[in-house]
Amino acid sequence: MKPWSSRYLFSTVGVIVLGLLVWLFVPAEPLITSTEKWKGVCWEGSRRPLQGGEFAKLKATGANALSQTPFGWQSGKNDPQIGWDLSNDKHWWGETPLGIQVTLDSSATYEMANMLKPHLWVRGGWVGEIEMTSEADWKTWFANYQNFILDYARLAEKLKMPMLCVGTELEKTSTRESEWRAVIAEIRKVYSGKITYAANFTEFEKVKFWDALDYIGVQAYFPLAKGHNPNLAELKSSWEAHLPKVEKLVRKYKKPVLFTEIGYCNSVDAAMEPWVWPNERKEIQISEEVQALCYEAFFETAWKKEWLAGVFFWKWHPTDHERQPDFTPQGKAAEKVMTAYFLAD
Repeated sequence: MKPWSSRYLFSTVGVIVLGLLVWLFVPAEPLITSTEKWKGVCWEGSRRPLQGGEFAKLKATGANALSQTPFGWQSGKNDPQIGWDLSNDKHWWGETPLGIQVTLDSSATYEMANMLKPHLWVRGGWVGEIEMTSEADWKTWFANYQNFILDYARLAEKLKMPMLCVGTELEKTSTRESEWRAVIAEIRKVYSGKITYAANFTEFEKVKFWDALDYIGVQAYFPLAKGHNPNLAELKSSWEAHLPKVEKLVRKYKKPVLFTEIGYCNSVDAAMEPWVWPNERKEIQISEEVQALCYEAFFETAWKKEWLAGVFFWKWHPTDHERQPDFTPQGKAAEKVMTAYFLAD
């Protein structure tokens, strides 16, 4: 080997070694620290007017926030038409503008903040499957969706609600970045509060418009177990495997995170596929213990992250709810876990 080539080789190796040393010993840029902690639940809009006292039990858990969820409707996942009517009093009372306002005012007496989180309901499907079959239909769908969400943005502004979620689990639409940025820009014109988008746990890493929002929103139904009756160690280990994916986005966008929804049924399989609806678990054994362990695993891992601005547990009913199994922690061991951690902070 010629002397000059040896010097070149050694200098190249030196640069590589130096680079590795810098990577190993220079601390990474610190993650952001959220200045707030939303201790929330997803409030079910009631069929009938509130009777008074519904928020006392919720306040006793240490909760300081709730999300309200009015609905728009789509007849099919490929249909560009969206139906909604804020003046229609045939909806459940709690999802009407009056019901939303009374719920807001009633919860405010208990010092609870509100997020307005409109959803779409798709007949025979899931919102994450909404996908148009032509560019013309995509244009129509986004025009309709913009009108839908702007109606609720104006309502949120009128009621001075501090948070608006601009969309939920619209996984096959959120890849259309330019259209979403246009919708968000229009929302900013009529709403002065903070905004987020609730990306499904299978979607949040693909969203490109987090910089246009105030929070990275995640529907945090991450699978936590491979079988029935997991122990706490397994659940915590699963969370530790999922959290770096969230932190990667925190580093990139320098935004705090909201877990816009998270929840677990009181069933032995709750941690395997947390998103599965209760009516699909009818043959599954009930287990308050597994549900409570899922809550504990969350609080012992994700809740401690300084970048986490808050959480909303799915879900909380205004009155007693007897369906089994069900997502609500009300009257179950999971409520005791939630209360212990909410009151501790």
